[in-house]
Amino acid sequence: MKKALITGITGQDGSYLVEFLLSKGYEVHGIIRRASTFNTSRIDHLYADPHINGVRLFLHYGDIADSTNHIKLLYRIQPDEIYHLAAQSHVRVSFDIPEYTGDVTGLGTVRILEAIRETGLKARFYQASSSEMYGKVWEVPQRETTPFYPRSPYAAAKLYAYWVTVNYRESYGIFACNGILFNHESPRRGETFVTRKITRAAAHIQGGLTDKIYLGNLDAKRDWGYAKEYVVAMWLMLQQEKPDDYVIATGETHSVREFVQEAFSYAGLDWQRHVEIDPKYYRPTEVDILVGDASKAKGILGWEPKTRFKDLVHLMVDSDVAAQKEERKSGLR
Repeated sequence: MKKALITGITGQDGSYLVEFLLSKGYEVHGIIRRASTFNTSRIDHLYADPHINGVRLFLHYGDIADSTNHIKLLYRIQPDEIYHLAAQSHVRVSFDIPEYTGDVTGLGTVRILEAIRETGLKARFYQASSSEMYGKVWEVPQRETTPFYPRSPYAAAKLYAYWVTVNYRESYGIFACNGILFNHESPRRGETFVTRKITRAAAHIQGGLTDKIYLGNLDAKRDWGYAKEYVVAMWLMLQQEKPDDYVIATGETHSVREFVQEAFSYAGLDWQRHVEIDPKYYRPTEVDILVGDASKAKGILGWEPKTRFKDLVHLMVDSDVAAQKEERKSGLR
């Protein structure tokens, strides 16, 4: 039985990845931060159903800023694969807390790589890199050879993490891969991210719970895919003979405005009646367009996306509408 260790296991990607790995027969360990409230809602169902989990999912308290704890966990768990997903991952927020973002999103990666080197484990390592590293893009679409031009503290921190992963691969022979994932969404996306903010607002407006949503730049264009499919690409990278870096994307780009239009139309709403622009949501430096070329992933990993833009928007709206109805039914609203 293979063992996997996941940082950021309680996040969107972590929750889908743990489901996938358990389905593959793995023993899965996750690092979670101690908090005064429970923050495991995305993976609680795995404990509720012993047929899914059995005794193969284990959570450990820790923090990405605690190097000593990483070393102790690696010695104790002896994982075959490590998936590093934890980060301060909100781009706009990174402008407000740049130092923290650099420490967690950037230095957090080198702490784990150094723990692998120090323990001498032959674990395979996955680094969650980001399309935001392309920033002010040099070419369209973006591929593995496209130069980077980060436009936020988050992107700059991810760029450091990307290159330190390459450095440890080349310097110490660690099996380390970068997955340059373009935007990937799902019903489990955090509520402060623009896509989930939009679909949740559409559901609440449809249900009469609110009337307005406040957004920033509607003209920004992104390549949006389904997170549940993207975690499969992470796993595939660590099953190859040699470590490498891969772009994971749909190859389609749509504006935030298009996302709003599709979500509100699907919910039976006129978006122009409900959407207001608030300058506080603008970034100091914007990334105008991101669209990825995942040809390398298709050719080597055999991976390609299945869920397209409209279907992704619809499944997110459906989920938020169902959640809103359940809240009303249970008396929470």
